Amino acid sequence: MEFPIAGVTVDPIALMVIGFIVGVLGGFFGVGGGFLAAPFMFWIGVPMNFVVGTDLAHMTGKSIVAFKRHRALGHVDMKLGALMILGTMVGVEIGAQVIEHLEARQSVDMVIGIIYIVILALVTMFTAYEAVRSLRMMQSDQIDVKDVIGFQGIAKRISSIRIPPMISFPASGIKEISVWMVVGVGLFTGVLSGMLGVGGGFVRMPMLVYVLGIPTHVAVGTDLFEIIFSAGYGTLTHAIKGNVDIIMALAMHTGAAIGAQIGAVSTQYFTGPRIRLFFSFLPLIGILMVVLRLTGVIAV
Repeated sequence: MEFPIAGVTVDPIALMVIGFIVGVLGGFFGVGGGFLAAPFMFWIGVPMNFVVGTDLAHMTGKSIVAFKRHRALGHVDMKLGALMILGTMVGVEIGAQVIEHLEARQSVDMVIGIIYIVILALVTMFTAYEAVRSLRMMQSDQIDVKDVIGFQGIAKRISSIRIPPMISFPASGIKEISVWMVVGVGLFTGVLSGMLGVGGGFVRMPMLVYVLGIPTHVAVGTDLFEIIFSAGYGTLTHAIKGNVDIIMALAMHTGAAIGAQIGAVSTQYFTGPRIRLFFSFLPLIGILMVVLRLTGVIAV
């Protein structure tokens, strides 16, 4: 099928399959999925400028579908998500400025690639270890609850920091926490998004759980809420530059809408530790993509 805006002929079924896979991952883990969709889109013949813009457009639509399902399940803290967006937007701009500085030194690919690999490797190792530990706690103590976090020390220390103003998040079970801690998490993940060109869900979801003490299911839904705004902003900026093929995005969204529903509904059948254990394998795909890029195997 010919897509006149991008000026290429691409199999629409392949686009729907990519959208479906990314939709399932997004609905289940609360990630944007650009790390997976972008290489696949490039491999089937989509020009790189349209890969980025069109993927952001489809990501926005998919996140809205998954967000609505998670909200119906009670897995979204709107108040928390709205506050984090403030920090994220500032962080994205800081990250973009860092990229400008590195480009001036002609070292951007290697430096960002190494940072990306290190961060994702740490996320994988920590999340996998903690999830296995939590599952063992649930089995040995015969705990019949939806979520258990094996490492609560970080969240307890963060909640003990009394820098006003203080705020509560009843939907997340947080009685009181400093506003600056929440904005700080958004700022940190925003910087990574601006530097690495990703939605930040890889890091944001674990930080919501381990740093702020948010239940896993709520962290997934709230992360999707934030992705709607970050991906939506990115879509707008790329659309102005002519980098969005809306017909292609709609083809991907056809599969993504189904996948996002499946992924979101599936979370209610798994405990928090099991979701985090599955999630721990996801950054490995991101690491593989970066290694392939740095070695010149793919030009993404």
